[in-house]
Amino acid sequence: MDAAAIKERFEEHKARTGHEIRNVKVGGFDIDGVLRGKYVSLEKFWGMVESGFGFCDVVFGWDIGDVVYDNAKVTGSHTGFPDAHAMLDLSTLRFLPGEPDTAAFLVDFRNEDGTHHPACPRSLLKDQLAKAAKMGFQATFSCEFEFWCFKESSDSLHAKGFRNLTPLSHGMFGYSWLREEQNRAFVHAILDEMAAFDITIEALHTETGPGVYEVALRYDEALRAADKAALFKTQMKALAARHGIAVTFMAKWNADLPGSSGHIHQSLWSVGQPGGAPRNVFHDDKAEARLSATARSYLAGQLALMPELTALYSPTINSYRRYVPGVWAPMTATWGVENRTAAVRAIPGGPGSTRLEYRQTAADINPYIAMATCLAAGLYGVEKKLEAPAQSSGDASVLDHPELLIPRTLKDATARLAASDRAREILGAAFVDHYVLTREWEVRQYERNVTEWELRRYFESI
Repeated sequence: MDAAAIKERFEEHKARTGHEIRNVKVGGFDIDGVLRGKYVSLEKFWGMVESGFGFCDVVFGWDIGDVVYDNAKVTGSHTGFPDAHAMLDLSTLRFLPGEPDTAAFLVDFRNEDGTHHPACPRSLLKDQLAKAAKMGFQATFSCEFEFWCFKESSDSLHAKGFRNLTPLSHGMFGYSWLREEQNRAFVHAILDEMAAFDITIEALHTETGPGVYEVALRYDEALRAADKAALFKTQMKALAARHGIAVTFMAKWNADLPGSSGHIHQSLWSVGQPGGAPRNVFHDDKAEARLSATARSYLAGQLALMPELTALYSPTINSYRRYVPGVWAPMTATWGVENRTAAVRAIPGGPGSTRLEYRQTAADINPYIAMATCLAAGLYGVEKKLEAPAQSSGDASVLDHPELLIPRTLKDATARLAASDRAREILGAAFVDHYVLTREWEVRQYERNVTEWELRRYFESI
C-alpha cells in the first residue's frame, strides 16, 4: 500500500457509500491495550504517509488512568516526554462504521534511529513474527472474548459507582437462542458493523450470566489477528454506546458471577517450503492425538514458561480474581486434549484445523502482548526441543503440584517476571524491564487503596 493505493481506496469508498473521506483517525495501542489516537486533517495525513509523524511518548509513560509513572525509564519527566516517531501501517486502513467520512489507521512507534520503541506492544509482536519467519513458520492466531453488556451509559456507570447495574438481559441463559432474538437489533449491529470494520466474526452467542456474550473472531495471520482483537474491544464499546449499552471486558466484574475469558487459538504453518502451499506443522495424522512433534515442543515451551510469564497474560489486579476454583479458569500449567480445565487445550482436527487453545488468558488481555508472549514461549520450546509433560485428565485445576501453580496475584506474578532471565531472552530486556515497572506501579496503586469490602467489614465494628 502507498499513497496512490490509499487514494484509490478512498475513491472506491465514496463511490460505494456516497461519503467522501474528510478526516483521518490515527492511533496505536499502549501497554494496557488502550487505543491512543487523534483526528488529523486530510492535508496533514498525506504528509504523514511517507515520513510518519511525532506522537507524544507520554502514552508509554502513564497508566490506564493517565497518571504518570514515577518509575518509568523509557520516558518521563527526566526525558521531557518527547515525541516518539509514529509510522502509519497503511495496510490497516478501515472506515469507521459510525463516521462514514472518516478513515482510520494503526501506527507503530519507533525510536529516533528507526528501531522499534521498546514499549510498543504491536512492535513486540512483529519482532516475534520475524523470528518465527526465520525459523520457517507463519503464525495463525485468533481470539475469543466474553464481555458483559448493561443498559447503562458512562454517566450512569459513574453515578452508580459501577454497582447495581442493569444487565442487558436477566438470568444465566448460556447459548440462549431466545436472548439473542430478544436483543436482535444489538446482535445484528455487532455482526454487521464488525464485518464492515474488517473484523470477521465466526460465532456470537450468549454465555452463562446476565447480559454476557461470547464472540469468536475468525483466525488470521497473527499481526492481523491481534489488530482485529484489539480493535474489536474498542469498537465494541463505541458500537454499544450508540445503542445505549455499556460493555466491559474485565476479567471478573462481579464476585458472584463467572469471569470473562479471552482464549487464544494458535497454530504454526510452514513457509518458504518448496512444493506448494503452507502446511499446518501442528498436524500429524500418524502422531498421538494428531499432534506433531513441533506442536508438542511448542506446547512444552508455553507450559515451562507459564508461571514466570503470567503477568504478561494477566496484566491487571482484577485478572487474578478469576483464578479461583470452579469458574473454568486454569490454575495450573497443564494441558490436555479437549480438556477445558487445563491451561492449554489441544484441539486435534484435520490438516487445516489442528491447533492449541491458550486458556489462561482473560478478556482483559492486551492482544499484542499476550499473542507475542504465547508465540515467544512456543518458539522457545521448539528451539530447545522441549518435551511436553503428560497431559492431564479430569479436572486439571485441582492438581497438587506446587511447581505447576500459576501465580495468584499480580504482585507475585510481577516478581516472577522480574526474576525471569528467560523472559528477557525471548522478549527482550528493554520491553520486559519496562513492563515490570508498570506492573509494580499498578500493584502499588492497588495497595494504597481502601476498598469497599474493607469499609463494610471494619468501619463500624473495629
